[in-house]
Amino acid sequence: MTAHDGPEELEAQFAQWRRYVLRRRELQSVDADELEDHLRGSVDELVAAGLSPDEAFLVAVKRMGSLDELSREFAREHSDRLWKQLVLTGDSGNPAAGPRSRRDLWVMLGCAAGAVASVKAPALFGLSVDDDGSFYARNATLFALPWLAAFLAWRRRARPVMIAVLVALFVLGAVAANVYPLADDSQSVVVTGVHLPIALWLVVGLAYVADDWRSSRRRMDFIRFTGEWFIYFVLMALGGGVLAAFLFNTFAAIGIVPEAFVSQWLLPCGAAAAVVVAGWLVEAKQSVVENIAPVLTRLFTPLFTAALLAFLVAVVWTSHGIDVEREALILFDLLLVVVLGLLLYSLSARDPLAPPGAFDKLQLALVVSALAIDVLVLVEITGRITDNYGGTPNRAAALGENVILLVNLAWSAWLLLSFLRRRTPFAALERWQTGYLPVYAAWAWIVVLVFPPLFSYA
Repeated sequence: MTAHDGPEELEAQFAQWRRYVLRRRELQSVDADELEDHLRGSVDELVAAGLSPDEAFLVAVKRMGSLDELSREFAREHSDRLWKQLVLTGDSGNPAAGPRSRRDLWVMLGCAAGAVASVKAPALFGLSVDDDGSFYARNATLFALPWLAAFLAWRRRARPVMIAVLVALFVLGAVAANVYPLADDSQSVVVTGVHLPIALWLVVGLAYVADDWRSSRRRMDFIRFTGEWFIYFVLMALGGGVLAAFLFNTFAAIGIVPEAFVSQWLLPCGAAAAVVVAGWLVEAKQSVVENIAPVLTRLFTPLFTAALLAFLVAVVWTSHGIDVEREALILFDLLLVVVLGLLLYSLSARDPLAPPGAFDKLQLALVVSALAIDVLVLVEITGRITDNYGGTPNRAAALGENVILLVNLAWSAWLLLSFLRRRTPFAALERWQTGYLPVYAAWAWIVVLVFPPLFSYA
């Protein structure tokens, strides 16, 4: 094959490689599809870097290594597959997977216990959830996320250098949350309480990708992990709420009011432990949540699209400006984050080889609607800052976030449109989203570390 060969010759190479893969009896067609997707993604990246298609194919195949090594990696990432033992041990009767699962369980329980201990440790110094809400608002994610990161780093066998980086970032977050002299009613408390979880969750992402932190595919895996983790956590939170209500009402029926136990122990300790347990469940693949999540995105994408379009119509019809006070800013930012989340999780669950369809057009409508709302909010925020209202930590943080979201949504809309017109491969959209994650991390850390002194701890 020469450097001038076209798509037909490249597809022939893919077909030949696929036939070779399917010679392995333990690999099914669906497994070959995912392996081929991995290869195609690597080829797309190399072509985008300037290689010719045939050169990109050869380099990508060599990077993947032998089929045995690739199958082992694939099996570790899909631990629910029945052929895991065949690939990992070469002997279907070898119980090697069992000890690994049990070790995961014990490590998870240890990390969950650590999260619970972290929640209750401040009580030793006289700090309580009810009386010191500002402290807990700033430090809530510092109680649990380091333990989730520890579990993931152990699962990935992270190298000492990576572990040191993770520890340093969590220590930096703890210092930023507690060293500044912030009053309980300070806007910086709210700004820190909102942005520190974002910064620390992306540190968890660093633990998840471990030594593959430059890999676009591993970053997309983390996005998928985030969606599945959120669903597990919400399900456990709902169950915990039912349990708390049951305990409260049943004990109240016999004259015992367990309000202190529920508020001081059950809810905070349960929430901290659930953060780690949810991560373990995603890793263990012990249910079909990974199949439910894409269904939820299919359900809520049209609903949110309709809601955003209705809001834009109402703005035009009434000619009423958007209120950009603190609560409204948080609401609109959450709305844009939800839209971005729907887009990201839809991308992570989509077959990258499938042609453009109606759902892709719906996603474009969702992104364009969110983009229009983002522009309206930016105009209002800029107007308030330049008028007599002046700048505040809330407005400055919201301005930066909306600019960042504007850039992301605008380029996402362009890439979606190009994909629908068959001018851009789907992999370009994936690479854009995964490559943009460090921007969110950088901004979150800037807000947490720089904004409090910049605005005189107001």
